[in-house]
Amino acid sequence: MSNPQLSPSPSPSPSPSPSEPSPLKVQMVPKSVSERLLEKFFDVSEYDFDYRKSAIWSPPVRRNVFLTSNGRIISTEKEMLEKLESVTRRRRRGGCILMFLKEICKVITREEGVKMMSRSYTNLLDLAEGNFPVMSQPREKKRLTRVMTVPGVISEPDDDQDNSVSSDVPSSVNQDRIIVVANQLPVIAKRRPDNKGWNFSWDDYSLLLQLKDGLPEEMEILYVGSLRVDVDPNEQDEVSQHLLDKFKCVPAFLPPEIFTKFYHGFCKQHVWPLFHYMLPLSANHGGVNLKLLAMQQMLKQHPKWQGRAVLVQITNPARGTGKDLENTHDELKASCKRINEAFGQPGYEPIVFIDRPVSLSEKVAYYTIAECVVVTAVRDGMNLTPYEYVACRQGVSESESSSESNGPKKSMLVVSEFIGCSPSLSGAIRVNPWNIEATAEAMNEAISMVDAEKQLRHEKHYRYVSSHDVAFWSRSFFQDMERTCKDHFRRRCWGIGLSFGFRVVALDPNFRKLSIDHMESVYLRSKNRAILLDYDGTVMPQTSHNKAPSAEVISIINTLSGDTKNTVFVVSGRGKESLDKWFSPCKKLGIAAEHGYFMRWSSDDKWEVCGQSSEFGWKEMAEPVMKLYTEATDGSSIETKESALVWHHRDADPSFGSSQAKEMLDHLESVLANEPVTVKRGQYIIEVKPQGLSKGVVAEKIFTSMAGSGRQADFVLCVGDDRSDEEMFEIISSAISSGILSSNTSVFACTVGQKPSKAKYYLDDPAEVVNMLQALAEASDPGSLTEYESDISL
Repeated sequence: MSNPQLSPSPSPSPSPSPSEPSPLKVQMVPKSVSERLLEKFFDVSEYDFDYRKSAIWSPPVRRNVFLTSNGRIISTEKEMLEKLESVTRRRRRGGCILMFLKEICKVITREEGVKMMSRSYTNLLDLAEGNFPVMSQPREKKRLTRVMTVPGVISEPDDDQDNSVSSDVPSSVNQDRIIVVANQLPVIAKRRPDNKGWNFSWDDYSLLLQLKDGLPEEMEILYVGSLRVDVDPNEQDEVSQHLLDKFKCVPAFLPPEIFTKFYHGFCKQHVWPLFHYMLPLSANHGGVNLKLLAMQQMLKQHPKWQGRAVLVQITNPARGTGKDLENTHDELKASCKRINEAFGQPGYEPIVFIDRPVSLSEKVAYYTIAECVVVTAVRDGMNLTPYEYVACRQGVSESESSSESNGPKKSMLVVSEFIGCSPSLSGAIRVNPWNIEATAEAMNEAISMVDAEKQLRHEKHYRYVSSHDVAFWSRSFFQDMERTCKDHFRRRCWGIGLSFGFRVVALDPNFRKLSIDHMESVYLRSKNRAILLDYDGTVMPQTSHNKAPSAEVISIINTLSGDTKNTVFVVSGRGKESLDKWFSPCKKLGIAAEHGYFMRWSSDDKWEVCGQSSEFGWKEMAEPVMKLYTEATDGSSIETKESALVWHHRDADPSFGSSQAKEMLDHLESVLANEPVTVKRGQYIIEVKPQGLSKGVVAEKIFTSMAGSGRQADFVLCVGDDRSDEEMFEIISSAISSGILSSNTSVFACTVGQKPSKAKYYLDDPAEVVNMLQALAEASDPGSLTEYESDISL
């Protein structure tokens, strides 16, 4: 049934005047997937509004209006940007979705009161399903697919199951397809000489086009993006259809003003800084000026280079406009002038400052003759300049080169440790650009190095650059996507947390809450049981200040371990002294301390050292690093174990503590790269421990020992709450496949809390874990009570 038309009230109203035109008639249309997505993400609603044209009456007027925001529409680009800023402030984590707002948002085109679909509108889900629209024909209503990648459940508007992922009806998509959404399409558009229509060709220099070299040949690739030219609205239908048919490209026709504000405003001034730690762009943060100061320092410290060394500085186009940029530019010019006046000679200037667009061929020429390239960005993403330089220094192939260029190739790089490509350039000299003296010495070292060493470093870099081309990264990213999305459609998505703590987790559909009644019935039927329990976060709440177990927990574990059918272990990262003291009443309880470095089967047994190494010289290297971060992070502390060092940040500021932990992890991995240790991150901790230690190894030892003594486990209960416990869950599957556990063994791998896990079951918190253990203790064979149990019962 068609929707009614919204009209102005039938009551008398004054005739339209130039300053007050009458309300516009707008017809309601069915909600599309994109509108539902907008409602889900941005609290968008429709359609109860009156739209009044601008104060100057000049019909017919064609303009874009955007459906958004609580029963009204946005009719100007200014309002659109205000909405973008408002949404970004509220949902900063979802900011990147706004980059594609024009592609997923329905745009209403108004001409003489008629509501139409924008020619730039194409539903990405339609593309994914192979439903390519014919631009010149009316758009038919599309059924909402059940394939969703956002939290929440959206029902199909009818009962037809054909397009549901749960349906047995084959999909219409018979070919793998990938959709590449970018700012610009990889095509070149030129107006025909007669000014009637357009000629299109592939842009061979576009990275987007080169992506296909790393993708399977049979895969269909669709591109979504804007064109570099302004296409008249009357031609947009024809252009859209031609690009879709001939190039598999879907253009988004953005008005020039919107494109400028979107790309140069939103993308460059908001999104780009957001992904680069929101560093302000000002004179104080200019890596270029630091490079100039380093050049000045080198000429002072090494006068031999005066009159010989020249720094050619090519500046990249600014990512915006404003007073800060102007100040930065003025300071750069002032620095160049000062250095040239101080060290220049007739016919020689140490600084050549190029502040204009530079063509590719000119840039290649500079790279080819440069002895060294210096990149001193204080914060950058994937800076390609070092790679381009190395490729240019390698030159053309021998068959195309002259005899003069057939000598050994050599190059040198001085790069900031803060740029993304720094770790991949092992032969480069890395510097902290804020340390001007160190940067100056690195520049001197680079140009003073003997040719043989320059050649070796160049060969190393060129091997990497030539093998890690666009096709390599395309293939690598695609494989990562396949691996990540392999089980995507069979997982359930859950929204967890509030505000900035909100996140979406994808859980296996078989992941469910542990049924204590079911487990208890299996427990009663079994004869040889293995029960493995983590301590902190499992039987003891992480937030508890008193970490000693309660009398109730001691009694339960004592009862379980006293059952002759049970082998019970507490497997913890804690030290053996505290675990030994706390569980001293549990005589038959096995304990694995410090992730299995120490292990004993009962209180009567001696502690067995299971680590492969007894050398702990690495602690002298790791501890100073941890102390450095402890001093800088209020609320953090260091725990020293016999086999490990642990940095705790539970009591620190959550955001700062987390960022410090990540930075420390990288720092320790670098410092301890050649040591026989592993650096692991857990819940509010960073731990350094010997290699070969894990809770998974402990579990395997227990299962193997039980099988070797003729008591192969037919019941396994394994409960834990963090990443280290995942190793226990993982080892269970391999133990079954290797025969250590029987294929008929009843396994109850249980994590604490709803989160992605290798465990099949979950319990909500430690209190539920204790209740579950209490139920098993009550079902256990009472046997002979220990002295401690007798005291408790009295």
